Amino acid sequence: METSRRQFLIGSSVVAASAALSLEPAIGAADPQPAGLRLLSYVDREGATPRVAVLLPNQRLADVDVPSMAALVAAGPSGLEAARRAAAGAGGPKVTDVHLLAPLAPARNVYAVGWNYLAHFEAGQAVRTDNKTATYPEHPVFFTKGTHTINEPYGAIPFDPNVSTQIDWEGELAVIIGKRGRNIKEADAMDHVFGYSVINDTTARDVQQKRHGGQWFKGKSLDGHGPMGPWIVTKDGLDYDNLHLQTRVNGQVMQDANTKQMYFKVPRIIAELSLGLTLEAGDIIATGTPDGVGFTMKPPRFLKPGDVLETEISGIGIIRNTIRAVA
Repeated sequence: METSRRQFLIGSSVVAASAALSLEPAIGAADPQPAGLRLLSYVDREGATPRVAVLLPNQRLADVDVPSMAALVAAGPSGLEAARRAAAGAGGPKVTDVHLLAPLAPARNVYAVGWNYLAHFEAGQAVRTDNKTATYPEHPVFFTKGTHTINEPYGAIPFDPNVSTQIDWEGELAVIIGKRGRNIKEADAMDHVFGYSVINDTTARDVQQKRHGGQWFKGKSLDGHGPMGPWIVTKDGLDYDNLHLQTRVNGQVMQDANTKQMYFKVPRIIAELSLGLTLEAGDIIATGTPDGVGFTMKPPRFLKPGDVLETEISGIGIIRNTIRAVA
């Protein structure tokens, strides 16, 4: 029980473990308070029923009267109105006194985009084990991550050498779909967005590249290899096309980019993904990672037990995950 207790007391054992980690939104001191709501899922004690809350500017939580984040998202305008009413009331516990869960539990696989930053695609050319893609694709590359990949924003990422010894990092912007749609036009795509979060598409490179015929699904879908959070910022609070993204390992910056560098923008991703394929409220789309992943380094660098992985996006926040050996 000591491990679960240590993970639960994030105010003393996780948050305080690094001065670089702040539960404040990751924006500069001179930046304005984002207009959007910050919505999160949490428990206040072990075994408690998860709650949905709005993070207030004073870092206290205001509970929203909904059964889950998925229900809030699916409710559309009425769900957002319930969240706004909660935000106008008195706050409850401090965010540092509760245990944050992944803000949204996906009902089905997480959609993801590969090679959405040109520098990442080009850096991988020299080290990929196949030569199937010599030029940049004309359409987004899509794959999925299994539902059990989703991990808490401060949850441990499991490391099992019997499964993989080449665990890599991929910091990404996550888009949360807010309205069902199929064959969505690019011009209408943003009407289907609920909000944004931080996700790390943590990847087992040896599984991804050398096993299962070179298909990505298994290497991208190991349990716990998709930490997400710390909350969802509703779309009115961010300019998705101008967000600073940074990934750090043990405090060292590995990825440092801006979402304006994404080759396929969010509306194009939604339009192409929804072509003949129905998107549902609550679907999660990981929009691709920039250059600076471990397997393209010389020599390659991979995560090992004890490493601390931080993924930060301006205007949203930081997730922080320790790599932990499986007992």
